[in-house]
Amino acid sequence: MSKFFPIQKTNLDSKMSQSVKFWDKIADKYSRQPIADEASYQKKLKVTQDYFKPDMKVLEFGCGTGSTALIHAPHVQHIRAIDFSSEMIEIAKGKAEAQDISNVTFEQLTIEELEVEDCSYDAVLGLNILHLLANKEEVITKVYKMLKPGAIFVTSTVCLGDKMKWFKIIAPIGRFFGLMPLVKVFTTKGLSDSLINTGFAIDYHWQPSNSQGVFKGIFIVAKKSK
Repeated sequence: MSKFFPIQKTNLDSKMSQSVKFWDKIADKYSRQPIADEASYQKKLKVTQDYFKPDMKVLEFGCGTGSTALIHAPHVQHIRAIDFSSEMIEIAKGKAEAQDISNVTFEQLTIEELEVEDCSYDAVLGLNILHLLANKEEVITKVYKMLKPGAIFVTSTVCLGDKMKWFKIIAPIGRFFGLMPLVKVFTTKGLSDSLINTGFAIDYHWQPSNSQGVFKGIFIVAKKSK
């Protein structure tokens, strides 16, 4: 198997640095926030765990403070969980220690910096992260290569292009004043097309119902062709 080297990061470093500062700053507050839609979250956990097997090796990128990785830990052999925020990772490590969970490894690392052999993982989780990347297409391709044949990519993604195209206008202003991280606007169809064009088959597709004015992300389990 060939080594898969990092994605080219031209023009990404300044945007990424600003996003890192944003997430580091809010990490503690973020970790204490309740789940906005507990029922939908529990359904996503259950659907994901239905694909898991005890011998699976899993990667989660953009793991945040680690809650989801720690919940999934009993269902797989090992989870490597990465995030570019050092503050998020420190909180995640503290949770793992407090819960005495040893089969999850937390690392401060970006998906762009990650180097793994092709066909290394049985599952990759990218939850609430693809719309926060400047290079979504390259990351999807990288994920495809690191998955074994028949393995899965699980993603929950806010597709702002479906309902909030105007967000393209205010997002740069919010970034300029440090009020928000990088946020990309694309549609559910655009995301599905990106996955399919890379070689994935959409195995599961679910859109939680929007309520109380909250626009919810699309949940997809994509399978790598054998």
